[in-house]
Amino acid sequence: MKSMKKINNYVGDIVICIIILLSVSLIYGSTQIVKSFLGTGEQILTSSFNYNWIIRLTLNTLGYLTVLLPGFLIHKYVHHSKYLQREGKRCLPKLLHACFIGSGQSGGLLDSTHFTPQNYAHQQTFIQEILLLLYCFLGLQVSYLTWGYLQEKIMTQEYIDDYGNKSHFRDSQFLVFVNRILAFIMSGLYLMAQRQPHHTTPLYKYVFCSLSNVLSSWCQYEALKFVSFPSQVLAKASKIIPVMIMGKIISRNSYDYYEYVTAFFISIGMTMFMLGSTDSKTDEVTTFFGIILLAGYMILDSFTSNWQNSLFTEYGMTSVQMMCAVNMFSCLLTSTSLIQQSTFTYSLTFMTKHPRFIIDCLLISICSASGQLYIYYTISKFGAVTFVIIMTIRQSLAILLSCLVYHHPVTNLGIFGILVVFFSVFLRIYCKSRLRFIKKQKTEVSNLRC
Repeated sequence: MKSMKKINNYVGDIVICIIILLSVSLIYGSTQIVKSFLGTGEQILTSSFNYNWIIRLTLNTLGYLTVLLPGFLIHKYVHHSKYLQREGKRCLPKLLHACFIGSGQSGGLLDSTHFTPQNYAHQQTFIQEILLLLYCFLGLQVSYLTWGYLQEKIMTQEYIDDYGNKSHFRDSQFLVFVNRILAFIMSGLYLMAQRQPHHTTPLYKYVFCSLSNVLSSWCQYEALKFVSFPSQVLAKASKIIPVMIMGKIISRNSYDYYEYVTAFFISIGMTMFMLGSTDSKTDEVTTFFGIILLAGYMILDSFTSNWQNSLFTEYGMTSVQMMCAVNMFSCLLTSTSLIQQSTFTYSLTFMTKHPRFIIDCLLISICSASGQLYIYYTISKFGAVTFVIIMTIRQSLAILLSCLVYHHPVTNLGIFGILVVFFSVFLRIYCKSRLRFIKKQKTEVSNLRC
């Protein structure tokens, strides 16, 4: 009986291996067929064809499917065959259990099994609070203003090689990969150094927000080829609207009257800015593509934040555990796609010809990863409202910096649109804080009466 049980277990392992081989071969073969018609990855990247981004998005998606399709098929097989209910201490069942069920009581991949909560809370003086807030403010401003400057530089400015030849860097997905790999390493090192509570979330749950995060970042980089950086920053400030829509769809959230009013004024201000900052020489098709990519960015990024909120609510992992898991899958998806398209070679060759690009890549990755850590630290110390205010200030400074450095033309209508957007955002923050304070007072009064 025991020998038969072992044989059945190994049959399951063999089936899983066959699923992986067949599905990967299918997607990889499909990618090669597409490339045979359209050209190599480098030829597609260096093409100046306006619709080129659609082709690259298609190839990127095929690359992601190389990971997602086997995972989906294995998930179906594991549940239908009851593979995980059989006893076995081999690596494969443990890995699949962590992916599809959760880590259980034996310790997870992202936790410390001997974690004991420690309370470090102590009364801080007003000066200490101010200094800590100033530290968070400066950390976020430096990280993200530098990141925004470098983002626009890499995607829009020309790099000069030793022979004086000028060229643009084209592969947005490589930049996404570089940012995610450093964030994954930093969060992984933090998890090893700092004990974490028990992690029970099935790992596949992170794939959804990881995929949307990768695609939103890709859209963000690609949009800079079609619209100005100030337009992109203001679109981020207007992200409240799609976030509300996604909150309705995913979490069934309800919103107050003031939230709808401020969302309406934000959309009006964004429209004014777009009308007042569009260069008359810009091709209408180009601007249209930029708007599509910005819309894709806002929708996908809104899904990411709402999905992460639902995971925090349901499973209660720490933000660093979330950061590590999401970036781990992001690295897996982007690296697989880059290898499959053979575009790693293009990026590495570009690096060897343009040493300045290496420095920019390293700096943008450091700023992105450190910015994520500052986000989590600021929210944990001062709350989400303070963080939103700091980031709103950062967005206005980013627009100002970009206009000064890269000389973006903005008319009076565009400036008025910026003011409308940021006034609406601050009004939204004020109303939210005021209502929270009123509710707290009512609760305290009712408690005293009782």
